[in-house]
Amino acid sequence: MRTPRLDRDRQQWMFDYLVKTTGRVFHWDGDDRVLPTSVKSHAQISKHLGRSARRMERIAREEETAGHRVTALELYYKASAEFAAAQHPVLETTDEKRYLHGRCIANYEKVIELSPYPIERVEIPFEGAELQCNFHMLPGRPRAPVAICIPGCDMTKEIHPDPQVNHAINRGIHMLVMDGPGQGMSNIRGTKLTADNYARSVIAIAEWLAKRDEVDADRIGVFSISMGSHWGLEVATLANPIIKAVVGLWASYIDKYWIMDTFSPRYKNLFGYLTGAGSEAELDRLLEDMAIEGREGNIKCPVLLTAGEYDARSPIELVYNFYNNIKAPKELWTYEDTYHQTRLFPGPGQRLDCHSMGMDWLIEALDGKYRQGHARDIYVRAGGGGPNGEQGLGQDPFHWWE
Repeated sequence: MRTPRLDRDRQQWMFDYLVKTTGRVFHWDGDDRVLPTSVKSHAQISKHLGRSARRMERIAREEETAGHRVTALELYYKASAEFAAAQHPVLETTDEKRYLHGRCIANYEKVIELSPYPIERVEIPFEGAELQCNFHMLPGRPRAPVAICIPGCDMTKEIHPDPQVNHAINRGIHMLVMDGPGQGMSNIRGTKLTADNYARSVIAIAEWLAKRDEVDADRIGVFSISMGSHWGLEVATLANPIIKAVVGLWASYIDKYWIMDTFSPRYKNLFGYLTGAGSEAELDRLLEDMAIEGREGNIKCPVLLTAGEYDARSPIELVYNFYNNIKAPKELWTYEDTYHQTRLFPGPGQRLDCHSMGMDWLIEALDGKYRQGHARDIYVRAGGGGPNGEQGLGQDPFHWWE
């Protein structure tokens, strides 16, 4: 049975009700279902998503046999991502977990084979273990900048990016996506998350990349998403000169009390598995040690933060405190009437404007656009302009009426 036992386990009956009625395990502000209607409880997710992924895999093989390589690529990618989503709710390393994650990897091997640009699966040494990463490279493998992509805690490196919508490749830079400690392949291998080993793993990956002929070692940045933004900003606090800029989309770098104890029960259950904590007390101590608030002054490289005005896991007052304590070149985009997923418009899959605009900003930072003294915060008004416009510039949600 799953360990450790947590006080929030007592909320399972209400959690299951929300899963059934909303089709979501978190981010209940969204109006659309993420899970199929056949899912009536959290325990059913892995089986029902796994069945869906198996059908996608079967049809992908049929399309490949028929000679439809582009269609096959799209379906193998969807199957891999669906298997990744199916394995995520299994919060112990069981035969089911290994099967679902294994199918995720197997389908992604076909993605690598059919991709329109080179993707290399690499193993990078880190503190007695190896971290498995996917290295997405520009066609022809030229020497170019690289973005290290840190996925969210409920993602694996196979989920992002969709190779048909790769915002880095489309803008002329490479991207390496990692399974850090506690994520994806690392969990299968027993490489668990600690309070500070993720940030060190990113530096190890950057040092490995700097030795590759394809990489411009003077232009290595971090593109981090959701819980990944915690690790991305933690990397920034290390002030290692190898990292030239950090983008942290969908704020998750605030006190972990909010995400673990006031938001969906899914997260504390998940972190019990990611860390391998033996008790709730041990887990609480580790989460307390993960705090990066108070270290903002250590940040030296340019950073971009995005935040939703009503993100329950990152109270906006604390986000502004964090931003104000940063002395390096910085920007904060706060989206009015938005929750965790900061975006202007709905979009399918990874065709989200925040990913596009965040990658544009990272490339500009790597090109040296943002110098010491740069500070720009904007309140991105609902129904108004975007983060690169003038509306809402210098405004904030605390004075929404102005």
